[in-house]
Amino acid sequence: MRDLYIIGAGGFGREVAWLVERINSVQPTWNLKGFIDDNESLWGRYKDGYRIVAGSDYLLSLGEVYVVCAVGSARVRKIIIEKLKDSSVKFATVIDPSVILSKRVEIGEGTIICAGTVITVDIKIGKHVIVNLDCTIGHDVVIEDYVTAYPSVNISGNSFIGECSELGTGMQIIQGKKIGSNVIVGAGAVVVKDCLESGTYVGSPAKKIK
Repeated sequence: MRDLYIIGAGGFGREVAWLVERINSVQPTWNLKGFIDDNESLWGRYKDGYRIVAGSDYLLSLGEVYVVCAVGSARVRKIIIEKLKDSSVKFATVIDPSVILSKRVEIGEGTIICAGTVITVDIKIGKHVIVNLDCTIGHDVVIEDYVTAYPSVNISGNSFIGECSELGTGMQIIQGKKIGSNVIVGAGAVVVKDCLESGTYVGSPAKKIK
């Protein structure tokens, strides 16, 4: 089993700890060492039985160790990973055992895919992406690095999601639409036209907030 730290001791970090436990229940894979969090007031405390060890600088002092970043904000997650990428740290990809996906799916390092998600065929998912609970991703979709899809997002076939974008809970993208980089799509929105400019889009159909 390989040593693993989860970056981020918040609610989603605890959900990822549960995900790791689910993986280990099927095939022992990870020795979960605890949480990493830059909030010093949390150091030494325990969440769900796992110790909050230290901040991200601590990882730079270790030898080869695996981490996964469970910080929902795409922008913050990218900053953390950029800080670690030239160190000896390795990035784990963790996929819940319940996820349904074909062999024709490419998934980058550091990506988290949560329970109940269905990912079909000929799909490319980048590095350090979060696909939360109960999402669907259709054929030929491309998702670039650091994207966050919150629970119950539905992405139809031939869609494109640019780097560091965030897709709110329950939002939907119809077939063949593009979302640019650094875009936030609000919860429950329906994307029926391309959303290429950075910014926040809400509603059905989704429109940019000025």
